[in-house]
Amino acid sequence: MAQVKVVTDSLADIPRARAEELGITQVPCIVRFGDETFRDRVDLSPTEFYKRLSTTPALPATSQPSVGTFEQVYQKLAATTDEIFSIHVIGDLSGTLNAARLAAKNITNAEIQIVDSRQVSMGLGWLAILAARAAQAGHSLKEIRAMIEDAIPRVHILGMLDTLQYAQRGGRLGKGSALVGTLLNVKPLLSVVRGEIVPVENVRTLKRALERLVEIVLTSGPIQELAVIHAAAPEYARKLQDLLAETFPKDQIVMSETGPVLGTHTGPGSVGIAWVTGKY
Repeated sequence: MAQVKVVTDSLADIPRARAEELGITQVPCIVRFGDETFRDRVDLSPTEFYKRLSTTPALPATSQPSVGTFEQVYQKLAATTDEIFSIHVIGDLSGTLNAARLAAKNITNAEIQIVDSRQVSMGLGWLAILAARAAQAGHSLKEIRAMIEDAIPRVHILGMLDTLQYAQRGGRLGKGSALVGTLLNVKPLLSVVRGEIVPVENVRTLKRALERLVEIVLTSGPIQELAVIHAAAPEYARKLQDLLAETFPKDQIVMSETGPVLGTHTGPGSVGIAWVTGKY
Protein backbone atom coordinates (compact mmCIF):
# COMPACT_ATOMS: atom_id res chain seq x y z
CA MET A 1 0.00 0.00 0.00
CA ALA A 2 1.29 3.49 -0.85
CA GLN A 3 2.58 5.64 1.98
CA VAL A 4 0.14 8.09 3.57
CA LYS A 5 0.90 11.67 2.48
CA VAL A 6 0.83 14.50 5.04
CA VAL A 7 -0.43 18.00 4.29
CA THR A 8 -0.44 21.07 6.50
CA ASP A 9 -0.43 24.84 5.92
CA SER A 10 2.37 27.40 6.08
CA LEU A 11 1.36 28.52 9.56
CA ALA A 12 2.99 25.29 10.78
CA ASP A 13 6.38 27.06 10.50
CA ILE A 14 8.20 23.78 9.78
CA PRO A 15 11.69 24.56 8.48
CA ARG A 16 11.75 23.78 4.76
CA ALA A 17 14.54 21.21 4.97
CA ARG A 18 12.69 19.29 7.69
CA ALA A 19 9.43 19.33 5.71
CA GLU A 20 11.17 18.11 2.55
CA GLU A 21 12.97 15.36 4.43
CA LEU A 22 9.66 14.06 5.80
CA GLY A 23 7.63 14.63 2.63
CA ILE A 24 5.27 17.14 4.25
CA THR A 25 3.37 19.46 1.90
CA GLN A 26 2.85 22.95 3.37
CA VAL A 27 0.09 24.81 1.54
CA PRO A 28 0.90 28.56 1.58
CA CYS A 29 -1.47 31.01 3.21
CA ILE A 30 -1.85 34.49 1.71
CA VAL A 31 -0.69 37.96 2.75
CA ARG A 32 -1.65 41.19 0.96
CA PHE A 33 0.04 44.56 1.04
CA GLY A 34 -2.50 46.81 -0.67
CA ASP A 35 -3.03 45.43 -4.18
CA GLU A 36 -0.04 43.08 -3.97
CA THR A 37 -0.76 39.45 -3.08
CA PHE A 38 1.92 37.05 -1.86
CA ARG A 39 1.99 33.37 -0.94
CA ASP A 40 3.56 32.80 2.45
CA ARG A 41 7.24 31.86 1.94
CA VAL A 42 6.71 31.22 -1.80
CA ASP A 43 6.54 34.78 -3.13
CA LEU A 44 7.65 36.51 0.07
CA SER A 45 10.32 35.33 2.50
CA PRO A 46 10.13 36.11 6.22
CA THR A 47 13.09 38.49 5.88
CA GLU A 48 11.43 40.44 3.04
CA PHE A 49 8.12 40.44 4.89
CA TYR A 50 9.40 41.90 8.17
CA LYS A 51 11.29 44.57 6.23
CA ARG A 52 8.02 45.58 4.53
CA LEU A 53 6.03 45.35 7.77
CA SER A 54 8.35 47.84 9.49
CA THR A 55 7.74 50.48 6.82
CA THR A 56 4.08 50.02 5.86
CA PRO A 57 1.53 52.40 7.41
CA ALA A 58 -1.30 49.85 7.26
CA LEU A 59 -1.28 46.30 8.56
CA PRO A 60 -1.28 43.77 5.68
CA ALA A 61 -4.33 41.57 5.20
CA THR A 62 -4.08 37.80 5.53
CA SER A 63 -6.24 34.97 4.26
CA GLN A 64 -6.38 31.20 3.93
CA PRO A 65 -5.38 29.27 0.80
CA SER A 66 -8.25 28.93 -1.67
CA VAL A 67 -10.33 25.78 -1.98
CA GLY A 68 -8.91 25.43 -5.49
CA THR A 69 -5.35 25.50 -4.18
CA PHE A 70 -6.12 22.68 -1.77
CA GLU A 71 -7.82 20.72 -4.55
CA GLN A 72 -4.70 21.00 -6.71
CA VAL A 73 -2.50 19.78 -3.85
CA TYR A 74 -4.79 16.84 -3.06
CA GLN A 75 -5.13 15.83 -6.73
CA LYS A 76 -1.36 15.85 -7.18
CA LEU A 77 -0.83 13.69 -4.09
CA ALA A 78 -3.69 11.37 -5.05
CA ALA A 79 -1.64 10.35 -8.09
CA THR A 80 0.78 8.59 -5.74
CA THR A 81 -1.37 7.58 -2.75
CA ASP A 82 -4.97 6.87 -1.82
CA GLU A 83 -4.62 8.13 1.77
CA ILE A 84 -3.94 11.76 2.75
CA PHE A 85 -3.68 13.18 6.27
CA SER A 86 -4.30 16.94 6.30
CA ILE A 87 -3.82 18.82 9.59
CA HIS A 88 -4.25 22.57 9.95
CA VAL A 89 -4.15 25.70 12.07
CA ILE A 90 -6.82 26.41 14.71
CA GLY A 91 -10.18 26.26 12.94
CA ASP A 92 -11.69 29.14 14.93
CA LEU A 93 -8.85 31.52 13.99
CA SER A 94 -8.64 30.87 10.25
CA GLY A 95 -10.69 29.70 7.31
CA THR A 96 -7.88 27.33 6.30
CA LEU A 97 -9.45 24.26 7.89
CA ASN A 98 -12.78 24.89 6.19
CA ALA A 99 -11.12 25.45 2.80
CA ALA A 100 -9.35 22.10 3.19
CA ARG A 101 -12.62 20.37 4.09
CA LEU A 102 -14.45 21.82 1.09
CA ALA A 103 -11.62 20.79 -1.23
CA ALA A 104 -11.51 17.26 0.16
CA LYS A 105 -15.17 16.74 -0.76
CA ASN A 106 -14.22 17.15 -4.43
CA ILE A 107 -11.51 14.48 -4.35
CA THR A 108 -12.84 11.04 -5.26
CA ASN A 109 -9.65 9.03 -5.82
CA ALA A 110 -8.21 9.27 -2.30
CA GLU A 111 -9.43 9.22 1.29
CA ILE A 112 -8.57 12.48 3.03
CA GLN A 113 -8.71 12.95 6.78
CA ILE A 114 -8.94 16.63 7.80
CA VAL A 115 -7.89 17.44 11.38
CA ASP A 116 -8.05 20.65 13.42
CA SER A 117 -4.73 20.74 15.28
CA ARG A 118 -6.07 23.35 17.72
CA GLN A 119 -2.55 24.71 17.47
CA VAL A 120 -0.47 27.24 15.58
CA SER A 121 3.16 27.65 14.45
CA MET A 122 5.40 24.76 15.49
CA GLY A 123 2.63 23.47 17.79
CA LEU A 124 0.91 22.56 14.53
CA GLY A 125 4.29 21.79 13.01
CA TRP A 126 5.10 19.09 15.57
CA LEU A 127 1.80 17.34 14.90
CA ALA A 128 2.49 17.30 11.16
CA ILE A 129 6.01 16.01 11.83
CA LEU A 130 4.73 13.22 14.09
CA ALA A 131 2.19 12.26 11.42
CA ALA A 132 4.86 12.21 8.71
CA ARG A 133 7.19 10.07 10.82
CA ALA A 134 4.33 7.61 11.38
CA ALA A 135 3.60 7.60 7.63
CA GLN A 136 7.24 6.84 6.85
CA ALA A 137 7.08 3.99 9.38
CA GLY A 138 4.22 2.48 7.37
CA HIS A 139 1.24 3.30 9.56
CA SER A 140 -2.20 3.53 7.97
CA LEU A 141 -4.32 6.67 7.74
CA LYS A 142 -6.60 5.41 10.53
CA GLU A 143 -3.62 4.67 12.78
CA ILE A 144 -2.04 8.06 12.11
CA ARG A 145 -5.24 9.92 12.95
CA ALA A 146 -5.55 8.03 16.26
CA MET A 147 -1.90 8.76 17.11
CA ILE A 148 -2.24 12.46 16.37
CA GLU A 149 -5.50 12.87 18.26
CA ASP A 150 -3.71 11.28 21.23
CA ALA A 151 -0.78 13.70 20.78
CA ILE A 152 -2.81 16.93 20.46
CA PRO A 153 -3.27 17.43 24.24
CA ARG A 154 0.49 16.92 24.72
CA VAL A 155 1.54 19.62 22.27
CA HIS A 156 2.10 23.09 23.74
CA ILE A 157 3.19 26.52 22.61
CA LEU A 158 4.18 29.54 24.66
CA GLY A 159 5.23 32.87 23.28
CA MET A 160 6.34 36.37 24.19
CA LEU A 161 5.15 39.34 22.18
CA ASP A 162 7.59 42.21 22.01
CA THR A 163 4.57 44.46 21.59
CA LEU A 164 0.79 43.95 21.57
CA GLN A 165 0.42 46.52 18.78
CA TYR A 166 0.11 43.99 15.94
CA ALA A 167 -2.08 41.50 17.79
CA GLN A 168 -4.49 44.29 18.76
CA ARG A 169 -4.69 45.67 15.23
CA GLY A 170 -5.14 42.20 13.79
CA GLY A 171 -7.96 41.37 16.18
CA ARG A 172 -6.75 37.81 16.91
CA LEU A 173 -6.02 38.09 20.63
CA GLY A 174 -9.10 36.29 21.93
CA LYS A 175 -8.79 35.95 25.70
CA GLY A 176 -5.35 37.48 25.33
CA SER A 177 -7.13 40.83 25.09
CA ALA A 178 -7.10 40.79 28.90
CA LEU A 179 -3.50 41.95 28.57
CA VAL A 180 -4.32 45.03 26.52
CA GLY A 181 -4.80 47.21 29.58
CA THR A 182 -1.20 46.62 30.63
CA LEU A 183 0.64 47.65 27.50
CA LEU A 184 3.41 49.77 29.00
CA ASN A 185 6.74 48.33 30.05
CA VAL A 186 5.74 44.67 30.05
CA LYS A 187 6.36 41.61 27.92
CA PRO A 188 3.11 39.60 27.70
CA LEU A 189 3.35 35.82 27.62
CA LEU A 190 0.62 34.01 25.67
CA SER A 191 -0.25 30.38 25.15
CA VAL A 192 -2.70 28.30 23.13
CA VAL A 193 -5.07 26.23 25.26
CA ARG A 194 -7.70 24.04 23.62
CA GLY A 195 -7.57 26.12 20.48
CA GLU A 196 -7.75 29.52 22.18
CA ILE A 197 -5.05 32.16 22.62
CA VAL A 198 -4.91 32.85 26.36
CA PRO A 199 -2.81 35.16 28.55
CA VAL A 200 -0.29 33.51 30.85
CA GLU A 201 1.32 36.42 32.64
CA ASN A 202 3.04 39.76 32.18
CA VAL A 203 6.78 40.06 32.77
CA ARG A 204 8.58 43.34 33.32
CA THR A 205 11.80 42.85 31.37
CA LEU A 206 12.90 41.04 28.23
CA LYS A 207 15.58 39.09 30.13
CA ARG A 208 13.08 37.86 32.69
CA ALA A 209 10.50 37.06 29.99
CA LEU A 210 12.94 34.74 28.21
CA GLU A 211 13.89 33.08 31.50
CA ARG A 212 10.24 32.67 32.41
CA LEU A 213 9.43 31.00 29.07
CA VAL A 214 12.13 28.43 29.75
CA GLU A 215 11.04 27.87 33.36
CA ILE A 216 7.46 27.14 32.32
CA VAL A 217 8.52 24.74 29.57
CA LEU A 218 11.06 22.82 31.65
CA THR A 219 8.59 22.28 34.52
CA SER A 220 5.78 21.03 32.24
CA GLY A 221 6.84 17.37 32.28
CA PRO A 222 9.12 15.08 30.27
CA ILE A 223 9.89 16.73 26.92
CA GLN A 224 10.00 14.65 23.76
CA GLU A 225 10.32 17.38 21.10
CA LEU A 226 11.34 21.02 21.37
CA ALA A 227 11.39 23.97 18.97
CA VAL A 228 12.18 27.66 19.30
CA ILE A 229 10.29 30.03 16.99
CA HIS A 230 10.98 33.70 16.37
CA ALA A 231 9.66 36.60 14.31
CA ALA A 232 12.69 38.53 13.02
CA ALA A 233 14.34 38.02 16.41
CA PRO A 234 17.17 35.51 15.93
CA GLU A 235 19.11 36.85 18.90
CA TYR A 236 16.18 36.12 21.26
CA ALA A 237 15.83 32.67 19.72
CA ARG A 238 19.49 31.87 20.28
CA LYS A 239 19.22 33.02 23.89
CA LEU A 240 16.25 30.70 24.43
CA GLN A 241 18.13 27.87 22.74
CA ASP A 242 21.10 28.40 25.06
CA LEU A 243 18.88 28.44 28.16
CA LEU A 244 17.02 25.31 27.08
CA ALA A 245 20.30 23.57 26.20
CA GLU A 246 21.22 23.54 29.87
CA THR A 247 18.64 20.76 30.19
CA PHE A 248 17.74 19.56 26.67
CA PRO A 249 20.24 18.49 23.95
CA LYS A 250 20.99 21.60 21.91
CA ASP A 251 21.30 19.72 18.62
CA GLN A 252 17.76 18.41 19.06
CA ILE A 253 16.17 21.87 19.41
CA VAL A 254 14.53 22.85 16.12
CA MET A 255 14.99 26.53 15.22
CA SER A 256 12.18 28.08 13.18
CA GLU A 257 11.17 31.51 11.94
CA THR A 258 7.50 32.33 11.67
CA GLY A 259 6.40 33.65 8.29
CA PRO A 260 4.35 36.52 6.88
CA VAL A 261 0.84 35.43 7.85
CA LEU A 262 1.43 34.68 11.52
CA GLY A 263 4.00 37.47 11.69
CA THR A 264 1.31 39.96 10.69
CA HIS A 265 -0.41 39.26 14.01
CA THR A 266 2.61 38.79 16.28
CA GLY A 267 4.78 41.55 14.88
CA PRO A 268 8.59 41.47 14.82
CA GLY A 269 10.50 40.70 17.99
CA SER A 270 8.20 37.90 19.13
CA VAL A 271 9.68 34.60 20.24
CA GLY A 272 8.28 31.35 21.52
CA ILE A 273 8.74 27.69 22.32
CA ALA A 274 6.69 24.75 21.02
CA TRP A 275 7.12 21.36 22.64
CA VAL A 276 5.67 17.88 22.98
CA THR A 277 5.44 16.25 26.41
CA GLY A 278 5.19 12.58 27.31
CA LYS A 279 5.59 9.46 25.17
CA TYR A 280 3.97 8.81 21.81
